[in-house]
Amino acid sequence: MDWSLRACGRHGHVTYAPDEEALRDRLRAETALGEAWRCLRCGDFTLGPPHGAGPAGDAPVVLRGRALRDAAVLRLIAVFRWAKVVLLVAGAYGVWRFRAHHDAVRRAFDQDLPLIRPLAHKLGWNLDQSGVVHTLRTALAARTTTLAWIFLALLALAALLLTEGIGLWLLKRWGEYFSVIVTSVFIPVEIYEIAEKVSPFRITVLLINIAAVLYIALSKRLFGLRGGRAAYDSERHEASLLEIEEAGLAAAGRGHRAARPARPTRHP
Repeated sequence: MDWSLRACGRHGHVTYAPDEEALRDRLRAETALGEAWRCLRCGDFTLGPPHGAGPAGDAPVVLRGRALRDAAVLRLIAVFRWAKVVLLVAGAYGVWRFRAHHDAVRRAFDQDLPLIRPLAHKLGWNLDQSGVVHTLRTALAARTTTLAWIFLALLALAALLLTEGIGLWLLKRWGEYFSVIVTSVFIPVEIYEIAEKVSPFRITVLLINIAAVLYIALSKRLFGLRGGRAAYDSERHEASLLEIEEAGLAAAGRGHRAARPARPTRHP
């Protein structure tokens, strides 16, 4: 997939007219339908006046190629985080409602459990050893103060994931650091949960989080990896169309000087 063309198809081309005449000539073309300018993202010429003008140093740094693919992956991770936020907020709401009616639910559970014992016995379901019933009894035995702390913990975790998702969606450097740190903190907890009870869902979530941490840290060169911030900024500028054209002009100038014949030496 050509990520640059895909982005231009969705958001339109990005054209810019630099003040430097030699560079401007490389980005502009005359056609039978009028002038055309080269898109800074996909590199194709598009008809019409440029969207911006000024010194080449003030031109917008447009994501191209691999950088666009990385942006799509980060935003996919952000959507995954926001899906977790929805589940956590729903869980927090459930805990709050349960806390408000804790005593009534416990009385109903104690009264109704004996009524379903005959049916469970016919189905071969041992209620005394059921994991679901054990979980319900543990929750009903919890104090209202404990439930309040669980409610606050769920909201705090939802706020962390919401912040992480916003940073990743906006492609902010702090969001990438925030994501790696927050996700890494919870990986040992997920490993502990798998050690307690192995399930395909828990293993899948753990692998997704490990892959996300490695991908963000390595591709974005966080914490000094692969050259750090300096190498990351250099990579982005090297992919800029204006930088490529400026390098082409410099190379053409060096080739022209090298091809110029030397002056003959005059002898007295």
